[in-house]
Amino acid sequence: MTTSRTVLVAIYSRFQAWNIPPANVAALREQFPQHTFLHARGNEEARELVADADILFTAVLRPDVFAAARRLQWIHSPAAGLEFILLPAVIESPVIVTNSRGLSADTIAEHVLTVVFALFRKLPMAVEAQRSREWAQAAMTADTPLRTIAGSRVLIVGLGAIGLAVAQRFAALGAHVDAVRRRPELSRPSGIDRVVTTERLLDLLPSADIVVLAAPETAVTRHLVGGHELAAMRPGAVLVNVSRGALVDEAALAVALAAPPSARPLAAALDVFEHEPLPPESPLWPLPNVIITPHVAGFRPDHWDAVCSLFAENLHRFDSGQALLNVVDKREGY
Repeated sequence: MTTSRTVLVAIYSRFQAWNIPPANVAALREQFPQHTFLHARGNEEARELVADADILFTAVLRPDVFAAARRLQWIHSPAAGLEFILLPAVIESPVIVTNSRGLSADTIAEHVLTVVFALFRKLPMAVEAQRSREWAQAAMTADTPLRTIAGSRVLIVGLGAIGLAVAQRFAALGAHVDAVRRRPELSRPSGIDRVVTTERLLDLLPSADIVVLAAPETAVTRHLVGGHELAAMRPGAVLVNVSRGALVDEAALAVALAAPPSARPLAAALDVFEHEPLPPESPLWPLPNVIITPHVAGFRPDHWDAVCSLFAENLHRFDSGQALLNVVDKREGY
């Protein structure tokens, strides 16, 4: 007979898109009638309810909430990133942490292709010209040519589920793909020409037409791309960040993108930022060679259904004593 457990669902945010719909919590209750599901909609409620929880389903964990937990065994994140969960106390505790890595890999890979196509084909310029009823053929073909993915060289930083999905799509379109990851000794996935360590990032940047950041945020990857790395990028390169804003020194990026065209990356497509929402005073907003999206690359029509399906699979496994999916190395951060 399955042991009855208390599950606290505490997925809430000031941004509506990141709040779990009550219908999904109700569906979990129906699927697991043997368990008690509590639903916190704010920090105070989470702190009160976590005391009785065996399992915590959350994206953000405050120190006071974790300190109030008396019997917590397992934390599951609806996201891949864990920078808001891996508190020092959590790392030192015996609590198991799992995440939802891979869940949005295909969706994010499509987003990466979308923004690169848009920048290579100068679609932001076309949209601006359309608003002014201007036939902008001369402007769109001047200075830098309209470009193609085929024949381009792509550098992917991070070869987790997202990085692999991005690599597969670019390779299928005829691009040459290189990658940077922490453990290059692992087998090289098909379609990728070279895999090197993070320490060799500067060696590959000068040859890359497209640089895609898909690595987790850790102490090692924070500001992985700063002034030196941006200076090493070839003029005309495109930087895409769909992982975490902290991987990029935004101040250095703004300076690089505002430089004369002959001495700067062609453009950047940014879905994540060091501070979200991106402050109105950020120098990135007005730059014509930047596409800014509000941290939506991973959203898909069935987002919360998929998130809860993965959690439910892991809850079945937890109940039956099987190995959980996506167990996190708490000290490594992913």
